[in-house]
Amino acid sequence: MERSCELLLLALLVAAMAASLPLALAYDPSPLQDFCVADAASDVFVNGLVCKDPARVSAGDFAFSGLHAAGDTANALGSRVTLVDARAVPGLNSLGVSMARLDLAPGGLNPPHTHPRAAEVLTVVEGQMHAGFVAADGTLFARVLSAGDAFVFPRGLVHFEFNFGDRPAVGIAGLGSQNPGLIRVADSLFGATPALTDDVLAKAFRIDAATVQRMKAQFATKK
Repeated sequence: MERSCELLLLALLVAAMAASLPLALAYDPSPLQDFCVADAASDVFVNGLVCKDPARVSAGDFAFSGLHAAGDTANALGSRVTLVDARAVPGLNSLGVSMARLDLAPGGLNPPHTHPRAAEVLTVVEGQMHAGFVAADGTLFARVLSAGDAFVFPRGLVHFEFNFGDRPAVGIAGLGSQNPGLIRVADSLFGATPALTDDVLAKAFRIDAATVQRMKAQFATKK
């Protein structure tokens, strides 16, 4: 009985302190050194990438060349994303940021996808794009962007970019993670390995099994 009373008093004390003190939450811990350049040669698996010995770090670990070059959009989607993350620039490791160049041919699409670990801000530098995202309640937020316009995609929400114009469009994106991740909605569902069952996909999309099989065949050819 005495032990129970002590635990109850402790719980009440913690609750009182929580009610009177501000609560601080953080997504990623702050870096504890100037930099943590990724060591690609390490086979140690951690949440992120192992740091290289600072004595072996050079300016090249923080640099990337190539964003001036147009990505190859000669594919079924008419789009190409050039990602600059911690694998491309080892110096981004632990800093919580990355970037990408998006090229869209006329009629090109960066299909509906999510970045599970990053919010994104897209700036159009050439042409026009129809860009948008879908909120958790199903609301679509979208607009046409011209050169100099920017648009924000909240972390984890499905979003897309489409070039409805007659000339190429280019955008530069900043992402709030060194490894934002990429989940393309259609590819993930119809191209999963092992495959999702036809029954699951048919019921989810309210289509028949024959249509599911045709969809799976489309994505199987892209692997």
